[in-house]
Amino acid sequence: MSDNFVSHDEWLAARKELLQQEKEFTRVRDQLSQQRRKLPWTKVAKEYTFEGENGPESLADLFESRSQLIVYHFMFDPNWTEGCKACSFFADHYNPAIVHLQQRDVTMVTVSRAPLEKLLAFRQRMGWSFKWVSSFENDFNRDFDVTFTPEEIESGTTYYNYQNKPFPMTEAPGLSVFYKNDKNEIFHTYSTYARGLDIFIGAYNLLDVVPKGRDEQELESTMQWIRHHDRYGDS
Repeated sequence: MSDNFVSHDEWLAARKELLQQEKEFTRVRDQLSQQRRKLPWTKVAKEYTFEGENGPESLADLFESRSQLIVYHFMFDPNWTEGCKACSFFADHYNPAIVHLQQRDVTMVTVSRAPLEKLLAFRQRMGWSFKWVSSFENDFNRDFDVTFTPEEIESGTTYYNYQNKPFPMTEAPGLSVFYKNDKNEIFHTYSTYARGLDIFIGAYNLLDVVPKGRDEQELESTMQWIRHHDRYGDS
């Protein structure tokens, strides 16, 4: 946090200089987004069946009537009593955005390994409305690198964010994107993990403009301060 106090004219000059950097950042971000859309695709040949509120659903079913699908890999181990608080923080942001995504040929769903009854109970508690399906009976989470075995954790051989490195728990966060063509063929177009999810969190973007920023420097982990939104009053 700055302790540099200046006149208004000096502040304005510094702000205009920063504005040029912000504009350049916007242009670079647009270029990066274009490169992301140009990534090659890989066909999804494996069949996945998820447990949904209306019964079994295939990956193709999750698209509903649209050609593009975003899947958020929500950390919820089958043995946990509630979903990850950091993933819940993320879900608080994308839940109200889904109705807008649907107007642009995009369906967004949430997938977790916990049994469906746990997912639906937690969704009700948190007041969300997004579609949530269970991958408990399939390899979807394993195939998209967000679920690890105890042996992998113990040996430090977990494969996450496109590299082998230690990860402390059985579930990890991520976001994957798919496309379905007129032949009902499905393609995996993109996945992102770890800090790659940061850009989707609006509260962080807002904190980035205030004097203290995210104010996480003294914490053991960056998201240590986060709580489920119904738990901020707890001691």
